[in-house]
Formats: sequence, structure tokens, C-alpha cells
Amino acid sequence: HITFLIARENTRLLSISNQQISSLPLSFLWLLGLLGNHKVEDACEMYARAANMFKMAKNWSAAGNAFCQAARLHMQLQNKLDSATSFVDAGNAYKKADPQEAINCLNQAIDIYTDMGRFTIAAKHHITIAEIYESELVDIEKAIAHYEQAADYYKGEESNSSANKCLLKVGHYSAQLEQYQKAIEIYEQVAMSTMDNPLLKYNAKEYFFKASLCHFIVDELNAKLAIEKYEEMFPAFSDSRELKLLKKLLEAHEEQNSEAFTEAVKEFDSVSRLDQWLTTMLLRIKKTIQGDAGDLK
Repeated sequence: HITFLIARENTRLLSISNQQISSLPLSFLWLLGLLGNHKVEDACEMYARAANMFKMAKNWSAAGNAFCQAARLHMQLQNKLDSATSFVDAGNAYKKADPQEAINCLNQAIDIYTDMGRFTIAAKHHITIAEIYESELVDIEKAIAHYEQAADYYKGEESNSSANKCLLKVGHYSAQLEQYQKAIEIYEQVAMSTMDNPLLKYNAKEYFFKASLCHFIVDELNAKLAIEKYEEMFPAFSDSRELKLLKKLLEAHEEQNSEAFTEAVKEFDSVSRLDQWLTTMLLRIKKTIQGDAGDLK
């Protein structure tokens, strides 16, 4: 009986060493083709079992391929949720071996989830794709696009906190790519949505600070006007260390005094360590001071 043969082959695979599994052809899966349409459910199960064994053997590409086959068969049976789950499993396996194929599988899962109206789950997988573009494929513009799509879906489901987390990623990378107006709009939007929340309002000063730095890079006068506006909107910003730093930086910039600029940054850094993003933005501002050496030392 063919089903028995496949089951026996699966059991035998468990006892084979990782190296042997990695070199095996998928010939045993070919037997699934002989089962016929009336056994498609069995075929799905066999593909899933095979995929899990490949995972145990850390043969991630073979595992991803088997999960994909299961996903396609589930779609033939109109089992949309099972198909989406299998595409996600395929994506998670491919992440370890073939990032682009992982994205392809996750996109197929997203199409199914959005078709079913499950936008929160779709948003979660858009974030996973964005993270692959960030860390594996280093395509920041595509990462931004997926974070934006995730934010849109979260907003539609009234998950504003999750939407803001995605938007902050968009703001972070937009500023890095010198898309300052876009970054400013995002930081202002997130700051305004958090400043009235007792649990989140402490973070608002950070977002106004980042928006101010983006303004500063573009134009000193714009930065001054923006800071005044932020103080009116959020009085707690007036007493913050961030605002005190901004005022010192504006004064040093007006005087074209790179030493005073650096001292102000060092003083701030001694209490609140500057991260890479802040360091980059501050260096960009400092470089606009005439005769500056282009560092913060």
C-alpha cells in the first residue's frame, strides 16, 4: 500500500544521520503523486511530516519546499487557514537558508490572511518581511514599505500602539535615508498620539526631540520654530534634557562654534548615552558648521 510505504520511508528517515538526510533526493515525496486526488489530505500530512523531519536535520531549504507543497495542496482543498499556516512555516524554514524565498512564502500567506480579513496577522508577517530586508537582504527602502503596510493594517484594526511601533521604524530609516520631511511627520504624529497617554507620554519628548533634529538638519530657523511649537503642545518637553541640549546646539550653530557644539553633546552623552541614530543626526548637523572636522570628539 502506497500510504504505508511512505509512512515507512518517513520512519526510516528519522534514523538517518543529518548528513545523509541532506544528500537524499526527495524521491520518497514523489510517491505522493501516486495517491490521487482522493488522498490529497494524506499527501498534505506526509509533506508536513517530511518538512518537520527536514527541520530536525536542519535541512532548511528542503523543509521550506515541503511546507510549500503542503500549502499548495491545502489551497486545492480550499483549506485557506491551513494553507496560510503552511506558507508561514515554509517562510520560517527558508529564513535560515534563502531569505528571498522566505519573503515569497510569507507574501503568499499575507495574501490569504488579507483575503480572509485577518489584517492583524497579516501585519505581523509584514513586520517579519521588513526584518528580513533589514538584517538579511539590507534593502532599507523595501523594509520601510513593509513597516508602512503593517502600520496601515494595525491602524485599521485600532491597534494604535502596534501601528506606532512600525511607524517609528519608518521614521528611523527615513531620516537615515535623508527623507527628513517624512521622518518629521511620523515623529510628530507618534508624539501627539502618545503625549495624552499616562503610560506613554514620557516617550513623547523623545519623538519631539528626534523631529527637532530632523528639522535642524534641514534648516536652523525651522528647528527653532518647531521647538517653540512642541513646547506649546507638550509643556513637559520644556523641562527635558533633550530641549536643553537642542537650545545649546542652536546657540553653538548660530555662533558657528563647533567646540561648544561638541561639549554640549558630550555633556548630554555622559548622562544619556547616544545611540547610533542620534550620533549620525548630530554629526550631520555639526558638519554644517564652517570649518568643522566632522566628528563629535
